[in-house]
Amino acid sequence: MVARLCDRNPATSPDVLIDQMVPPSTFDEVSFDSYIPDPDEPSQAEAVAKARDFVARASKARSGKKGLFSRKTQAQGIGLYLDGGFGVGKTHLLASIYHSMPEPKSFATFVEVTHVVGALGFVNAVERLSQHTVLCIDEFELDDPGDTMLVSRLLTELTAKGVSIVATSNTLPGQLGEGRFAAQDFLREIRKLSAVFETVRVDGPDYRHRDLPPAPDPRSESELAELAESTSGATLDDFDALCDHLSTLHPSKYKDLVEGVSLVCISGVHPAKDQSVALRIVVLADRLYDANIPVTVAGAKLDEIFTEEMLAGGYRKKYLRATSRLLALSRFAESAV
Repeated sequence: MVARLCDRNPATSPDVLIDQMVPPSTFDEVSFDSYIPDPDEPSQAEAVAKARDFVARASKARSGKKGLFSRKTQAQGIGLYLDGGFGVGKTHLLASIYHSMPEPKSFATFVEVTHVVGALGFVNAVERLSQHTVLCIDEFELDDPGDTMLVSRLLTELTAKGVSIVATSNTLPGQLGEGRFAAQDFLREIRKLSAVFETVRVDGPDYRHRDLPPAPDPRSESELAELAESTSGATLDDFDALCDHLSTLHPSKYKDLVEGVSLVCISGVHPAKDQSVALRIVVLADRLYDANIPVTVAGAKLDEIFTEEMLAGGYRKKYLRATSRLLALSRFAESAV
């Protein structure tokens, strides 16, 4: 019988969450040298230079500086913000910074950072992370006022303790939260966040879709079932059942949910019924992409999950990123079988 994600109920200990704050395995071997800037996009080479400089300055900030009587005092941490579209190599650069910095250090998506703080408690999270040289935050977004206040306070306290912060996003710091809540009510906090970072733009086309054919057509339900049965480590779930199961799990558990899976098969795919379902799919897509797990479906195409209304709203960039990643994983599935 084919395994189902719906039958998995992972239990993640809060104590191991910080230990899990490392780059996805697909970025284990990346470096500044392996990032190949597009010659038609000069901002990419400039971003590499800025990232290298950040490592040098952040390492110096962590080592402290001499005070009046030659005793070391804690220097302020510094910040770098890599802003750009999808698939221009921002995460590659972020992971390269992580690998270049001395231990201890941490790497997580923005959502994972908020989950860690929620699981450990703010004071405990600050205490644990304040020992690190750098906190690398991928896909930096603010979705609600609570996140704005939480992250603003977290980064303020960490940088004061000498932790440097580097983040990637496709939204400039001063525009975080636009279209999602009354940003003007939280302008002071957003400005505080913006002041932490030096912003570097990374331009270019999405490398995941350069010179690639359109997304594969969905399989038939029978073909999908046969593929799942014949593939070791594959899972097969009904789309609605999977969405319901995701609603019962804290998003911090999605990483363990797909641990060890070789192929994710989803039947009966159709447009998400509402925003809450869509946002859970975004988180799942990120965890699948981080783990490089191929995805294949029956029903609607993967680029039809997020409706036009959703794509016109405040979460547009999240949905576009998720679509980009799901399509990449679906092409991976086609080449792997």
